[in-house]
Amino acid sequence: MLIALHARRSYPAVAGWRARFPDRPVAVVLTGTDLYRDLPDDAAASESLALGDRLVVLQEEGLRALPQAQRAKTRVIYQSAGALAPLDKTPGRLNCVMVGHLRQEKDPLTALRAFARLPAGEPITLTHLGQALDPALGAAARTFAQREPRYRWLGPKPHGWTRQFIRRAHLLLIPSLMEGGANVIVEAVTAGTSVLASRMPGNIGMLGRRYPGYFPLGDDGALARLLLRCHRDVTFLRRLDAGCRSRRPLFEPRRERAGLLSLLQELL
Repeated sequence: MLIALHARRSYPAVAGWRARFPDRPVAVVLTGTDLYRDLPDDAAASESLALGDRLVVLQEEGLRALPQAQRAKTRVIYQSAGALAPLDKTPGRLNCVMVGHLRQEKDPLTALRAFARLPAGEPITLTHLGQALDPALGAAARTFAQREPRYRWLGPKPHGWTRQFIRRAHLLLIPSLMEGGANVIVEAVTAGTSVLASRMPGNIGMLGRRYPGYFPLGDDGALARLLLRCHRDVTFLRRLDAGCRSRRPLFEPRRERAGLLSLLQELL
């Protein structure tokens, strides 16, 4: 069988496999750019969906982005991460982390603008991990770090180091414009770190519709208000924690493994 990652980019492989082995199964795993940018207008992505015997989305809201005719053959399989024992976080301050390469889809400038709005002296910090894939965004991050001591951009870091840094933070920020099912949310939730996220389908599918830690896309003012509320209102921070804990079972490795095995059994 063939498992193809990314409908548009894998279309040549999917079409070639189907032509060469018409009786052998194909599963297509859909990304955020598939669901929220390429469909329904990109012909290659749409054809991959049609050729696939099964489709996989990484969070429950992904089903809504698919044509009705494709939903019956689609399976939701959340990514997983091994649980880390939660740490006691330093009280009296709010240490935030943002993990993701600097590119337009991740919208890091919304987070920077939000921190520029915070009152001077407010003990809220942001550490940013990720490579500058967009040179202009890298330049903006460097410039902001020079004038805002509460912001640090450390560039890319090893995965294990990053997980431990997420574990020590009070909050993970996800300001993305587009996500298929951000694995960094999985890594935060399974390490006892709450999340503030942009209100878009990929994030809602990970954290649930009733999660209280969303802000509108690109709304730095709303994000700044949420940050202040998290720092000043312990009860609200506990609500975020409870919302994340309620989603933690979705991200267990045994659940992901069971979903993948079930998919293989259906296809083979």
